[in-house]
Amino acid sequence: MQDMTDTLDRALGFAIPDRHARGRIVRLGPTLDTILAAHAYPPAIEALLAEALTLCALMGSTLKDGDAQLTMQTRSETGVVQLLVCDYRGGELRGYIQYDADRLAEAPAQPTLFALFGKGYLAITFDMATTGERYQGIVPLDGETLAAAAESYFVQSEQIPTLVRVGSARQSDGTLISGGLLLQHLPEGEEGRERLHTKLDHPEWEHVAALGVTMGVDELADPTLPLETLVWRLFNEESEIRVLAGQDLSRGCRCTPEHILSVLAKFSVADRQDMADEKGVIAVDCAFCATIFPVNATDLVPIR
Repeated sequence: MQDMTDTLDRALGFAIPDRHARGRIVRLGPTLDTILAAHAYPPAIEALLAEALTLCALMGSTLKDGDAQLTMQTRSETGVVQLLVCDYRGGELRGYIQYDADRLAEAPAQPTLFALFGKGYLAITFDMATTGERYQGIVPLDGETLAAAAESYFVQSEQIPTLVRVGSARQSDGTLISGGLLLQHLPEGEEGRERLHTKLDHPEWEHVAALGVTMGVDELADPTLPLETLVWRLFNEESEIRVLAGQDLSRGCRCTPEHILSVLAKFSVADRQDMADEKGVIAVDCAFCATIFPVNATDLVPIR
C-alpha cells in the first residue's frame, strides 16, 4: 500500500527535452492544514488561500537560489477580500487573507473570483538573494481563478507560454488536500534565455499544453497517487522525461521572538510607549500564524 506521507507536502520538477518544456507538480496536505488551522476561515476563503499557497509552491520551487523568495500579493479596490499575501522561501510556505466577513456572508456559497475581489490585481515578486535583484509583475484578476492570473503573469511579464492547473479536495477525515501542475515552454532549451529575450515561435507547445489540460483536480489532490505517477500518465509517450529530485514543503513562519525584538528595537522609546498597554506590554500579532507575542517595552534595548 502506498504510504501517503510520501505523496504530500512535496514538489517535483521534470523536463521534456524534445518538447523544450519543463514543469513542476506539487501536492499539499498537513502543511496546508497547519496554515489554515491558524485562522478559522470560512470555506470560500479557505479554498482561495489553498489555491494561492499551491501556486506559491509551484512557482517558488522553480527558484534555484535556496535563499530567494517568491511573494504573491493581491490588492482590491472594492472586493470582499481586502488583502491576500503568501510567500515561498527554501521550501517553506506561509500565507493569510484579510476579508470583510459581512460582505462575504452576502456572497454566494461558492463566489466567483470577481465576487471576491471586484477590480483586483495580483502582484508576483521574485527576490533573488544571491544577486539582490527583484523582479515584479502585476496583472489584473480578470480571469476565473488565481491560476489564470498566474498564467497571464508569465505570458505578459516573462514571455513564457505557461499552463497552470490547481485544485483541492476535502478528504473523508475533513482535511483539505491541494495539488497543482505548472508547465512552461522554453524554446531556447531547458534553461531558457535571459528574461525578455525568448523567441515568439512555439511549435511544440500546443502538444504539451493539450496533454497538460487533461490533468484533473481529482488526480492532483489524490494522496494515493505519487507525483511521479502523474507525470508518467501525462507524458509516457515522449521519448525522454527527466524527473528531478523531489523537494519537501513545510509551513515556515518567520515570526521568531528574536526577529520581533529586532523590529521593535527600531522604533523610538515614545513609539514603543504608544504601542504598549497599561501594563507596559506590547502585543505583537503575527498575521501569518495568528500567534501573539507579548513583549515588555522596558526590556527593549534603547535606540542609540
